[in-house]
Amino acid sequence: MELSVIIPTYNPDQERLAKTFAGLKDQLLDRANWELIIVDNNSSNNFHQYSNLSWHPAARIVTEARQGLTYARLRGFNKSTGDIVVMVDDDNILSRDYLQHIISIFHQNPQIAAIGGKSLPLFETAPPSWLHEFYGNLALRDLGNNSIVAGWNNQYPDAAPVGAGMGIRRKALASYMDKVASGKSNISDRTANALNSGGDNDLVLEILKSGWQVGYFPQLRLKHIIPAQRMEAAYLARLNHNINKSWVQLLQSHGINPWKEIPALGVLPRKIKAWFTYKAWQSKPAYIKWKGACGLFDGLASLPAD
Repeated sequence: MELSVIIPTYNPDQERLAKTFAGLKDQLLDRANWELIIVDNNSSNNFHQYSNLSWHPAARIVTEARQGLTYARLRGFNKSTGDIVVMVDDDNILSRDYLQHIISIFHQNPQIAAIGGKSLPLFETAPPSWLHEFYGNLALRDLGNNSIVAGWNNQYPDAAPVGAGMGIRRKALASYMDKVASGKSNISDRTANALNSGGDNDLVLEILKSGWQVGYFPQLRLKHIIPAQRMEAAYLARLNHNINKSWVQLLQSHGINPWKEIPALGVLPRKIKAWFTYKAWQSKPAYIKWKGACGLFDGLASLPAD
């Protein structure tokens, strides 16, 4: 099998998942060349009953009892057979030529092991005018129409792919899979309804540190469905906090954290000062940014002392 599509899911919304499947059904790449694996991470909404996979000759649902996106992805990696794996979220709609482009890019760039492209929003309701400031938090991005390639340079590159739609060479996964399987990975990731993050970035860093390159390719396009709940200020504030806290811990674990740890007693004064710096009471975007700063402080306070 040349390529495997892996969809980790936990209590997926039926309509959004159906749109994800519709995008996969429409792929130009012949189905004989790719398999589809859905990883059920302890769902309780019986989505299996409504997931008709008869349209694909190599589609199946597997389960992962350990809760968390990282474990679900690892199960998918272990159960898949493709030389290339593509991670798709249960609210992603791939463009028709997505899988074709994935294979073409890897064939043309033997030094690259992880790729992604444009993740464009598909809003279920009209977004607030300020939402674009937080597209990155929602795994939305458009870096333009030029390809960008990066290697390991002791920092996290802008060209690094996001988890949604990321294509990966299987042989480049060894280091990351060993790390997770051995319990050496302490990076927090999505768990049920928790908003921690870091698994995507940890995977990219392991690939880079193994000597591979990563890249952004604009011909890879997907739509990311954004429901109304994810555009609420309270949700985005919690998300921004947890992303920033996880980011500090991730960089620390890879030895590239540019900030110094702070004592626990120093967290509250910094949060109070940041409240006024960001004028967090004035607007929803200001409050969300303040919560992001609080996440940074909490992350730095959680680091081990020298």
